[in-house]
Amino acid sequence: MSRVPADLKYTKSHEWVRELPDGSVEVGITDHAQDELGELVFVEVPTEGRTVQAGEACAVVESVKAASDVYSPVSGTVTEGNPRLASEPELVNQDPYGAGWLMRLRPSSRDELQQLLSAADYEAQLAEGDA
Repeated sequence: MSRVPADLKYTKSHEWVRELPDGSVEVGITDHAQDELGELVFVEVPTEGRTVQAGEACAVVESVKAASDVYSPVSGTVTEGNPRLASEPELVNQDPYGAGWLMRLRPSSRDELQQLLSAADYEAQLAEGDA
């Protein structure tokens, strides 16, 4: 069973969001997503200063099985892409909710955060097989 930390928000497309004390958010892919993809061999993160819209493909994760787009959960400006993933893509597999984060961004609207799934809602989606 995939881990779904209760303190995070989620998207139907398997991204997670952690609100940070400075008002920005950290984004990554869920334990379920990394497990489905398998061993990651390449991760492309967005560059600092890039503006993204909610639902826009903004990063790529590539495994031995397939490449997959990662979608921005909210609109905003990227403040940082995780630099470690260029040389250590396996961090996403090893620690998807910690060292394997993909990007940090400053949301343009706090309202979009309220539209994300709670941990319970995301777990229900997984249980329904709507993965």
